[in-house]
Amino acid sequence: MSRLEAKRPSLCKSEPLTSERVKATLSVLKGVVTSCYGPAALLASLPVTQPILKILTTSVQNHVSCFSDCGLFTAILCCNLVENVQGVGLTTTTAIKLNKHLLSLCTEYLKSEICGCRIRIDFGSTQLLLCLVRSLLTSKPACMLTREEVEHISTLILRAFLLTVPENAKDRIILGKSIIVPLKGQRVIDSTVLPGVLIEIPEVQVMKILPIKKSDSFKVALFCASLSGDLSETGEGTVVLSHGVSLENAVLDQLLNLGRQLVSDQVDLVMCQKVIHPSLKQFLRTHGVIAMDRVGVALMEPLSKMTGTQPIGSLNSVSPSSYGSVKDWCIAKFGFKHFFHLIPNETTVCSLLLCNRNDTAWDELKLTCQTALHALQLTIKEPYVLLGGGCTETHLAAYIRHKTRDEPESILKSDGCTQTELQLMSEAFCSALETLAGSLEHDGGEILTDRKYGHFWSVQADSPSAVNWPDLLSRCGCGLYSSQEELGWCFLRGAHHPFMPQTCLPREASGSANDLTLDCFTAKLSGLQVAVETANLILDLSYVIEDRN
Repeated sequence: MSRLEAKRPSLCKSEPLTSERVKATLSVLKGVVTSCYGPAALLASLPVTQPILKILTTSVQNHVSCFSDCGLFTAILCCNLVENVQGVGLTTTTAIKLNKHLLSLCTEYLKSEICGCRIRIDFGSTQLLLCLVRSLLTSKPACMLTREEVEHISTLILRAFLLTVPENAKDRIILGKSIIVPLKGQRVIDSTVLPGVLIEIPEVQVMKILPIKKSDSFKVALFCASLSGDLSETGEGTVVLSHGVSLENAVLDQLLNLGRQLVSDQVDLVMCQKVIHPSLKQFLRTHGVIAMDRVGVALMEPLSKMTGTQPIGSLNSVSPSSYGSVKDWCIAKFGFKHFFHLIPNETTVCSLLLCNRNDTAWDELKLTCQTALHALQLTIKEPYVLLGGGCTETHLAAYIRHKTRDEPESILKSDGCTQTELQLMSEAFCSALETLAGSLEHDGGEILTDRKYGHFWSVQADSPSAVNWPDLLSRCGCGLYSSQEELGWCFLRGAHHPFMPQTCLPREASGSANDLTLDCFTAKLSGLQVAVETANLILDLSYVIEDRN
């Protein structure tokens, strides 16, 4: 008999943010995410036990699960806000109230037509979309890509996305599917995009697939039920038995009857999510029908979408309406792998054959490609991008400082706060944004902002201090503006008088640079909201109850 331990009472702690231990763990988490280069996938691997950290990491992970991008932005901003608000000495109620108003100022400005850090996407050109994808790839050094490889993969991702957009889309667009197919141990430059679906097959199976010559399309049947003859996986429907008849033989007879119907209906290709019984497979091959099994659950949706089939879930008679079709098929070889390539009648499903040198780099590249594809999909609903490279953060900070200094009446009237309280919170909020932008500088260089646009400028660490700034600077963080303009720089973290950054980007802004650094508008706007709301939730905590069992 095992030893029984007495159940320990739960531990209740009041004012958790006053604990030096909690402050230290928040500081450690901030250090981890600030120094991170790659996607926020690391949060899922962190062994977080502290309740406040769990709130923060869970909020960030939920954001990433919905939008794929801006996880680090959200985490760093949330940490900065909690840290800065604790230092201003205001009551929690006042701080949270003003935080909400400052968030509203940000979101209203970012959504407005006068926003100086937002560009509308013209879908008649691929330039901005390509810049967005390139920006996502270059922000993930763990993918280990050269400049040439970044350009190649960026083009492939954009092409894969465009292949999923229906040609005759009207008011309502239903996007297709991009499938990422692994090919590890090959050169990145060997990656390619193909319309349709690639199904990996063993080399021995290649010789068993006999060519079929047809002038029109190929009829397809897609089964989600197992065709293995295993009674536990017969799917829906019934198996009728006569007395004394073997159960296994009865199921096999039913499978062969199904095969006869498929042959009679002139089906050319049978695909099954699970296993096809060898006897049924041989029967189909004898009658010129290609049988592909073990295609897996991941391919069922794209196969159904591409072929127009209704996945069949039983061994009973198949309705003709369940069948679909493909334009053609072929056997393809890439690297050391063989694939069965299904070519669609209309391309809304494509396969991105993704290569990289090793497993770790490939996994990172796959995650980044998925993020980029999702970011492109989000532009369909909200056709905008934000300037990247820290410029949106510094521009937004300059805008909020000016707005709260010169036009504070609207906030003070509704909340009953004093001008001093508003200025303290505004500085804490803007400082959190600027510190976030500063985390992009990993080489210890100086960070400047200009007094015209409020953009982010980085100076190399070994540069002389007393020089003419235009001689050291090239372009701002996002790449939109050149240092040759008369901009008037100042240190980002230094004391300077608030100014109103220029709003309303010129119409030619989207075409003024071929190498802009951009961020996904929808993902970053959501990240901003999640960061502020999570910070407010953490600041508002009065008690934490921990189960110690």
